[in-house]
Amino acid sequence: MGEGTETDAVDGEVLVISAVHSADECARAIGARLGCEVAVATTRREALVALASADFAVVVVEESLVEGDSAWADRVWELAGSAIPLQINFAISGCDRLTREIKAAFHRRARERAMARRLISAELEDELKTSVTGLLLESELILEEPSTPPLLRPKLQHMALLAKTLRERLRRSSFEADAEAIGEPSRQAAG
Repeated sequence: MGEGTETDAVDGEVLVISAVHSADECARAIGARLGCEVAVATTRREALVALASADFAVVVVEESLVEGDSAWADRVWELAGSAIPLQINFAISGCDRLTREIKAAFHRRARERAMARRLISAELEDELKTSVTGLLLESELILEEPSTPPLLRPKLQHMALLAKTLRERLRRSSFEADAEAIGEPSRQAAG
C-alpha cells in the first residue's frame, strides 16, 4: 500500500467499476486501508445490477468505461443516488492514489451531511422561535384582557412561563451553535 499501515476507517460501502485486471486486488487493499466494504463490478451489466441492489457511499468508475458508453454512464450516475461519484483513469492512478481519492470523497460526504444537518436544524429552530414567540405574545395579550376568567389566569401564566423558558433555551442554543461555528467556547462549556 505504501501509505502506512493504520486503518483510516470510513463509514459506507464503495463500488469500484473497472475491467482492469488489478481492480480486485486494489479493492481489497482499499477495504483494508479504509476499513470498509469494497465491491467490484468488472462489466457494465454487473455495475448496473450492483447499483440497483445496494446503496454505496462512493462509486468509482474507470474513465474508459464512461467514455465508451455515455448513455451507460448517465444511468450509472443516476443509480448512484447520493453516492459521491469518482471517475478515475486506472492506467495512471495507482491504488494509493485511488485510496486517497476515496478517503477524500468520504470526508467530503461527511462535511456535506453535517452542513445539511446544520441547515435543517437552523431552519427548524427558526420555525420554533417564531411559534414560541407567537404563543408567548398571545398568552400575554390574553392575560392583559380584563375579561379573562380568573380560573384561566394561572394556566395562561404557566403557558407564558413555559414559552419564555423555551424561547430562552432556543436563544442559548443559537448562541452556543454560533460560538462553536466560529471556534469560541460557549458560556456553558467555559463555566
